[in-house]
Amino acid sequence: MTPVGQLEVDFAGMRSAKGVLRICVTRKADAFPSCRDDPNAIRRNVPASTASTRFDALPTGDYAVAVIHDANGNAKLDTMFGIPKEGFGFSRNPAIRLGPPSFSSAQFPVTTGAEKQQIRIRYLL
Repeated sequence: MTPVGQLEVDFAGMRSAKGVLRICVTRKADAFPSCRDDPNAIRRNVPASTASTRFDALPTGDYAVAVIHDANGNAKLDTMFGIPKEGFGFSRNPAIRLGPPSFSSAQFPVTTGAEKQQIRIRYLL
């Protein structure tokens, strides 16, 4: 039996409760942050008014979380000249430079206990 843990993700800095938070939890570095190429990624949409969400029975290992505040509900991160117009955030709140952070700057271990990550939602425009 594979050991499992629990992950609680809290959200801070939301501008509004409009739309949804699109959450992606992955163990695959080359699939971060979009999760598109990870069939084992966990994707969850929750109302933007949600302060936290919990993932139970995660196999232990290293993970990274990416969050988009999809305020208009169109299922994508809207940009203007390549700059996000909607909020976004990542586990461990790494510095944002040109483009999204690396998997290694957002990764954290999930062990057999309970892991907690607070993700600060950032807005650039």
